[in-house]
Amino acid sequence: MPDVRLASPQGRWILLTTVLGSSMALLDSTVVNVALPRIGQDLDADLAALQWTVNAYMVTLAGLILLGGSLGDRYGRRKVFVIGVVWFAAASLLCGLAPNAGVLVAARALQGAGGALLTPGSLALIQASFHPDDRGRAVGLWSGFGGIGAAVGPFLGGWLVDGPGWRWVFLLNVPLALLCAPIAVRHVPESDARSGARGAEVLDAGAVDAGALGAKTPGRAPRGHFDVLGAALGALALALVTYALIEAPGGSLFVGPVAVAGVAAGVAFVVVERRRPEPMMPPDIFASRQFTAVNLVTLCVYAAFGGFFFLSAVQLQVVAGYSALGAGTALLPTTVLMLLLSARSGELAERIGPRLPLTVGPLLCAAGMLLMLRVGEDARYLTDVLPAVLVLGLGMVSLVAPLTATVLASVDVSRAGLASGINNAAARAAGLVAVAALPLVTGMGPEAYRSAPAFDHAFDRAMAVCAGVLVVGAVLAWATVRRPAPGCRKPECRRHGSVVAPPLEGGRRG
Repeated sequence: MPDVRLASPQGRWILLTTVLGSSMALLDSTVVNVALPRIGQDLDADLAALQWTVNAYMVTLAGLILLGGSLGDRYGRRKVFVIGVVWFAAASLLCGLAPNAGVLVAARALQGAGGALLTPGSLALIQASFHPDDRGRAVGLWSGFGGIGAAVGPFLGGWLVDGPGWRWVFLLNVPLALLCAPIAVRHVPESDARSGARGAEVLDAGAVDAGALGAKTPGRAPRGHFDVLGAALGALALALVTYALIEAPGGSLFVGPVAVAGVAAGVAFVVVERRRPEPMMPPDIFASRQFTAVNLVTLCVYAAFGGFFFLSAVQLQVVAGYSALGAGTALLPTTVLMLLLSARSGELAERIGPRLPLTVGPLLCAAGMLLMLRVGEDARYLTDVLPAVLVLGLGMVSLVAPLTATVLASVDVSRAGLASGINNAAARAAGLVAVAALPLVTGMGPEAYRSAPAFDHAFDRAMAVCAGVLVVGAVLAWATVRRPAPGCRKPECRRHGSVVAPPLEGGRRG
């Protein structure tokens, strides 16, 4: 049984290590959008290259994050976490030194693979290391400090872009990794599925047979094999569909065949998951109607969020004339509101049920995005930008905590970690598809971000589309979400600030 106490020196070192690791990935998810216009100018990149700068990272992260957790269970959570940190830092260095857009996109894909190792690993280390009496508080501190990192991201990214340059958005990860990795090696105890550290089963699909997901027996080695084929097919399907959507405006002859290949890879993924004895994403978990419904709501809301945060940072700089620092700071209230109010939102949803918050939240977000239609040339922050951002932030506060709680409550407690991982991956996949599809849907040309009038026109269309998707999510929530049964699993991460995906939750607690 894990016995590290939070108040001990080792406990503080473990918490620092995991916060540093998760903050690297969180920072990268939020700061890059602010840097996109400057990246495009410096590397002479078109809009498609900027889309790939965001999506190459998301493709590998979303496709491999479930597999990343199971690698830690098998080979050691600390070992895989440290590998992820080093991998992420090396890819970040390559991003910072990239001589052209092609190298940057390839490095971003490598970054996502590193993120898939360290993101679930940071939570797994906390649950495997701390005494059960301290575990809940440790997770709360981890998620809170991680949220602060997410809040600092846009501000820090804007300052770096306006100051030393956009490359430092990526190079900043190197000193963080040089601090994080040695602390982990020196102070964090190793654990795996055989170590008896109950409660650490985070995203453990693929490490055991399908009938025992999330319910490992302490001291017993994981059975079965990793679902590498499932992970590869999932990532390939996302990559091919994304390519087709991004390249479609150019009229390339390859778009059609690539789109068909992407759909075929998606079908093959479903077939493989149905037939494998140890699937990465067991199809029977979707037998829960509530779980399926809340994941459909997740796809809607995080598709809208992904499109919004990709385009709004560019809109504020290209059209409204903000600096990178001004654009990053302008979007800060959404994260601050989530940090301050997400715990209270979760408590309210426990009392009244998730149906109303999951309906009202998307509607508030839709209203916030429609208010962004006022943000044009020479937009004033207090009268044009801030009202939209505040309404959007309140909507996110209303829905994110109940969303996570409903996901956990809709499956057996032994599958909580798996359910959270699937929901997190679905949110990231929805965001990357939105980033790929919105320019196509709104008629945004390859050079649109260089022209304020052209981008402004397409941005208005995009906000209307995102608002419509959110309304669909609200209708789905009202029609399908029901109050969970009493005594179901509740989230440990009650305070969070990530705008790109719901917070990850671990497996069964010891």
